[in-house]
Amino acid sequence: MSRDTFRIDSHKLIYHPQRTAQVLAAQEDWQLAKTVYPIYVEMALVGACNHRCLFCAVDYIGYKAVRLEESLLAKRIPEMARLGVKSIMFAGEGEPLLHKQAGAIAALSKSVGIDVSFTTNGTILPPGFLEHGLPASSWLKVSINAGTPATYAQIHQTKESDFAKVVANMSAMVQARRQGNLSCTLGAQALLLDENAHEMQQLALLCRDEIGLDYLVIKPYSQHMFSNTQRYSAIDYQRFLQLGEQLASLNNERFSLIFRGHTMQKYADKEKERYNRCYAVPFLWAYVMANGTVSGCSAFLKDARFEYGNIREQSFQEIWEGPLREKSFSLLKHELDISECRVNCRMDEINRYLHQIHTQSIPHINFI
Repeated sequence: MSRDTFRIDSHKLIYHPQRTAQVLAAQEDWQLAKTVYPIYVEMALVGACNHRCLFCAVDYIGYKAVRLEESLLAKRIPEMARLGVKSIMFAGEGEPLLHKQAGAIAALSKSVGIDVSFTTNGTILPPGFLEHGLPASSWLKVSINAGTPATYAQIHQTKESDFAKVVANMSAMVQARRQGNLSCTLGAQALLLDENAHEMQQLALLCRDEIGLDYLVIKPYSQHMFSNTQRYSAIDYQRFLQLGEQLASLNNERFSLIFRGHTMQKYADKEKERYNRCYAVPFLWAYVMANGTVSGCSAFLKDARFEYGNIREQSFQEIWEGPLREKSFSLLKHELDISECRVNCRMDEINRYLHQIHTQSIPHINFI
């Protein structure tokens, strides 16, 4: 069995009952909705990326050389904390550790009470990151989509030597955590593809035994609606489900192999009926692009219907309580066809949970 201690293949909204109640109460009322702030924000520190992965969902944005300045974030991140944002994942349409001040920005975020995480390709450790960024982070996850340098280079569209860099950088983080007695959880993730399926055991053993990571997530690809790449749009995960059982023996007391079989099964069942509206947007999360644009959903980046404003021009409160988010609120309520949405989007499990509560679709709910 996959051991998902971190609920990666599920959701954690159940631990936020007060915010859940606010979201459900505000579904039809903008005056209530305007002050329901996101629990979680994904932020792109830079737009550029040093890889061109075959599966990249945001290839259509163009890997632009833009960045969020530390001085700007020193204003906006404390404000976000005051308004109720609880976590920021630095990831986004670019490689976050290309930002030389990534460690300082993480430390700033943690100092004002925001939990910090990074999703990175792991090829770069900017100056001071091990000293400042890692201690401030709740978790850091490296995207490494193969178990050998050759397959890694093929999928990431980079040099084979980058594979050794990633292994060395992850090992350095494990060592820094041990030496500093830090609490940061360190993991890796791989998209399961035809090109790499035969290397997942090799990758898991590398993560567990050579590097000393806490977990490896193996997850399915999900086609982004706007991506240029369509290479994996028809991938069939039914034939991979048994792989999770084969890899389960790699779990031990210090390492979790998290095979996202539940999500793969949902992908296989994508034609089946699901919820008919998005309950999570525009409430529970936000995405801040490297150019400063605040969007309600990462599946609709650069879609004006989901853009609320720009942190270079307005405060976060002005954006979140402003007319563009109100317009998007109305869109979600009256117009959005859920079939436009990405299958297995980041908010899918949360939407399923909120749908059950909002529609009371479970019989006999008072017999607790």
